[in-house]
Amino acid sequence: MIGKIKVLIVDDSISVQNVLQDILARDADIEVIGVASDPYEAVAKIAENLPDVITLDIEMPRMDGLTFLRKLMKQHPIPVVVISSVAGDGSDNGIKALKFGAREIISKPKLSGSEEIEEYSIRIVDAIKAAAMAERILMDNKLSPKLENSQVIQHELSSTTHPNPAELSEEVILIGASTGGTEVISRILKGLRRDLPGILIVQHMPGEFTKAFANRLNMECNLHVKEAEQGDAIKRGYVYIANGFNHLSLVRENQLYKCKLEMSELVNRHRPSVDVLFKSASKFEGKNITAVLLTGMGSDGAKGLLELREIGAQTFAQDEKSSVIFGMPREAIKLNAAKMIGNPDELINWLNSTF
Repeated sequence: MIGKIKVLIVDDSISVQNVLQDILARDADIEVIGVASDPYEAVAKIAENLPDVITLDIEMPRMDGLTFLRKLMKQHPIPVVVISSVAGDGSDNGIKALKFGAREIISKPKLSGSEEIEEYSIRIVDAIKAAAMAERILMDNKLSPKLENSQVIQHELSSTTHPNPAELSEEVILIGASTGGTEVISRILKGLRRDLPGILIVQHMPGEFTKAFANRLNMECNLHVKEAEQGDAIKRGYVYIANGFNHLSLVRENQLYKCKLEMSELVNRHRPSVDVLFKSASKFEGKNITAVLLTGMGSDGAKGLLELREIGAQTFAQDEKSSVIFGMPREAIKLNAAKMIGNPDELINWLNSTF
C-alpha cells in the first residue's frame, strides 16, 4: 500500500470505538479517518473521505450491519472487516457477513489483561492490513466460476462406487488458509467426493465463529464437516475445522490418527496456526499426508509445508492468479515447498482423481 491505510470505524458502542481507535493509533501504517455510530452516519463519512477499509459492527440502530454490507458491496465495494458480538445469532451472522463480501471477521473486544489486549491488537491490525491488500484484486481477479452442476453431480455419482466413507482414515489431507480462505474452502469442499481421506483445516478465524463456519460448510457439502474436538478420530469423508481458540495438531494414538487441541501461544501471529498443524504431521509417513496451502497474508504454513515435502508428502500451493492474497502460498513456493502449484479447480480435480 502507498501511504497509510485509511480506516472508518462503524460501531454504535462508544467504548468499542475508543478501544479500536487506541489500538489502530499505535500502528504507523494505519490512520483512523472517522467513526460512525450507524450506517447512515457512515454513508455521510464515506462521502466526505473515502476509506480504504471499514470496520463494521453487525447489530446497530436504524440499519443492521448485514443490510448495510449488502448495499455497500453492490454500490461501492470497500473492503470491510466485521467486528461482531457472538451473543445469540452473532456467530451465524458473522459467517453470513463473510458470504456477503466482508474480507475478515473479528470478535468484539473483551480485554481483561495485557496478553489479551496484545493478541486482540494483532488480530485487528492484521485483519485490516489483509483487507486493504485484498482490494487490489477485488474487481478484476476474482476466482473462476464455480463448478457446473453437472460436474458436482458426477462427483456424487462416482462416490457411490467407493468404500464406506465412515471408515477410519489411514491417509490425511491438511489444508491451511487465511484471508480469502472461507469462500475458497467452501468451493473446494463442494467439489470433492464424499469418500476422500479425512481432512483437517486451519482457517485463521476467531474461535467464536469456527463452529458456525463448520456448520455452514456441513450444510453446503456432501462431506461431513464439524469443528474439531479433542481426540476426534480421523475418518474418511469427514472434515475437521480447527477450533479458533486452539492450535490443531495431528497425533497418532492406538494406531489411529486423531485431533489434538492446545491453547498455547500465538505462532506466526496466529492461533490456530497452519505451521502447527503441518509440522505436527511431519512426524508421520509422508506417503500418507497431503498438504495444501491456500490464500492468505504472511508466511504461516510455508515452513511446515517444506517439512512435509522433505518427508515425501504431497504438497500443493494455490497460484497467484486465484489467490485473494498471494502471501502464504508465495512464501511456500519461494522455499520450494510445493510439489504442485495451481488453482482451486485443479486442486479439486487432482484430489478427486488421486484418492
